[in-house]
Amino acid sequence: QVQLVESGGGLVQAGGSLRLSCTASRSTSSGDTIVWHRQAPGKAREWVATSFATGISGYAESAKGRFIVSRDNAKNTVFLQMNRMKSEDTAVYYCFSQTWRDWGRGTQVTVSS
Repeated sequence: QVQLVESGGGLVQAGGSLRLSCTASRSTSSGDTIVWHRQAPGKAREWVATSFATGISGYAESAKGRFIVSRDNAKNTVFLQMNRMKSEDTAVYYCFSQTWRDWGRGTQVTVSS
């Protein structure tokens, strides 16, 4: 089991940027694949981006060209840099560990138009 803590959420104007962090309480010797999801009010949780343990990243269409995932394995932390943000990015953002199958509690992101 692992504890995941998201941070970095907040209020930002449309067109602005935020960087979210997901810090795990432990890691695997081979690294961990971390998946970012988000859930807007009244909507289902949706995939945003994946940071694979291999270093490869994957993005949902809504995130391509605007969001970037990166990682600091020494700190068990994965980042989600969100640029050119839109009002439709407003949601609670969660990270998920593929290895431990655990979710964080989420961090609220609100984009004002």
